[in-house]
Amino acid sequence: MGCVDLEAQSQRQIARCFFAALLMAALGVPLSQAAADDYPNKPITLIVPFPAGGGVDAIGRIVGDKLSAALGQPVIIDNRGGAAGVIGTRVAARAAPDGYTLVMATSGTIAINPNLYVSPGYHTLQDLAPIGLISTTPIVLMAHPSAPEQSLAALIASAKQNPGKVDIGTPPPGTSANLGAELLKSLADIKITIVTYRGTGPLTTDLLGGHVKLGLNVLAPAMSNIKSGSLKALAVLAPKRSSHLPDVPTSAEAGLPGFESGLNYGLLAPIGTPRPIIERLNAALRAGINTPEVLTRIAADGGDPMPSTPEEYAADIKKEDAKWGALIRKLGLKVE
Repeated sequence: MGCVDLEAQSQRQIARCFFAALLMAALGVPLSQAAADDYPNKPITLIVPFPAGGGVDAIGRIVGDKLSAALGQPVIIDNRGGAAGVIGTRVAARAAPDGYTLVMATSGTIAINPNLYVSPGYHTLQDLAPIGLISTTPIVLMAHPSAPEQSLAALIASAKQNPGKVDIGTPPPGTSANLGAELLKSLADIKITIVTYRGTGPLTTDLLGGHVKLGLNVLAPAMSNIKSGSLKALAVLAPKRSSHLPDVPTSAEAGLPGFESGLNYGLLAPIGTPRPIIERLNAALRAGINTPEVLTRIAADGGDPMPSTPEEYAADIKKEDAKWGALIRKLGLKVE
């Protein structure tokens, strides 16, 4: 594990790696520990599976800066957008497991996409090793002040009285907010009309204009409008209240337990990356999250910090995968 990308090395370099491995084995030095002791000795690539300029990219860049400072090597951001994060995540899953390729992830890329896409090219916990969570950003049920439904309970009651007549705007199909609307239909046993938008920005614009009265959206683009009263937050789709909206009930508090959806950001490496390297990256990540710069960036995204161990992140992935996988199979959703 201490020598990587052997296909690209000369025969002499391969021989040196082989004899170095033999020497370490003779001395009783585990190869994974030897790799960690020497790690990192060159730049690290952090794949962001979305275009530059978005929320994932912004958090990825500032986290990359903190990792670079902690590890003493440059962290190069590689934006590999496409297919809602599938393309970049697939590249990371196929990279050498040496700690020099990492990937930013969201709940969508590691829990929704592997269930939604016919051939994503990766199975998260089979192909990627969790390093740690970074933050969580909730999906928020919000309404225009003129909407007749000014609570989650009122929305459900209206939908039961008028099946298919209540419209709820969401970002594109397959996103956490869009599947949140499908989850609402399933849990509350109601029929609503889901109006999909190209992105969170256009949805916010139409909500402000009253063109759609209700919406499920990430918090960041609408946070200032909610605080000014231009929009009303009816429920936070999370297990606990958002620090940015302390007076807004969770979905369970509003009467519908299990109605939870959000974006959990995290960091992963290819499966097989030596455990000592995973632990070193986790320590650097946790330290970076607790700096003012990263906390400010997370807050600007409408999120809350969520540092974790690798095991806690793995448990979070399993929980999200089970929830969204069951819903996607129930609805028969698939993307080619």
